[in-house]
Amino acid sequence: MSFRCCRNPLAWLALAALVSHGCKNGSVAGYSAEELFPPNVTTVSVSILENRDFYREVEFDLTEVLVKEIELRTPYKVVRRADADTELTGTILSVREGVVSRSFDGGLPQEVRVTVALGFEWKDLRNGQVIRKRDRIVGEATYAPTRPMSQPFRTAQHSASSDLAREVVSVMRDDW
Repeated sequence: MSFRCCRNPLAWLALAALVSHGCKNGSVAGYSAEELFPPNVTTVSVSILENRDFYREVEFDLTEVLVKEIELRTPYKVVRRADADTELTGTILSVREGVVSRSFDGGLPQEVRVTVALGFEWKDLRNGQVIRKRDRIVGEATYAPTRPMSQPFRTAQHSASSDLAREVVSVMRDDW
């Protein structure tokens, strides 16, 4: 198989013209390598989340996971409120457990799903404008509470919190 077009200078010139014509603000054919997060933000303050559910200490775990996820997947630095451009606040609306499957012989739960629901607001502290807001966003995980696995609820709750933190960071990106 021969690639004669690659040796033809006119083919290269045509390709260069096509690419440069399609480039608008760093995009080619609707695709871009630009940052997906708002570029005018450099710092975020994350307050300890409010907890409206009876499961205690979920708010501390979710806040910690959220801070780590922001610093890992965004260009932002998490700082104290006095030094921040923006603030992320939120409320844990519910923490629920639901049996997914039971053992055939004893009826004990084999797999249980943990669902953590959160409402949050990301606000620009410089002008008071809300950047992103969601009334309800959910993270889920499953665990096996019975033998032979005998996983604790906290393991699944932490996994659901991690899932929820990833969802929050995804919402923080600019709309496509």
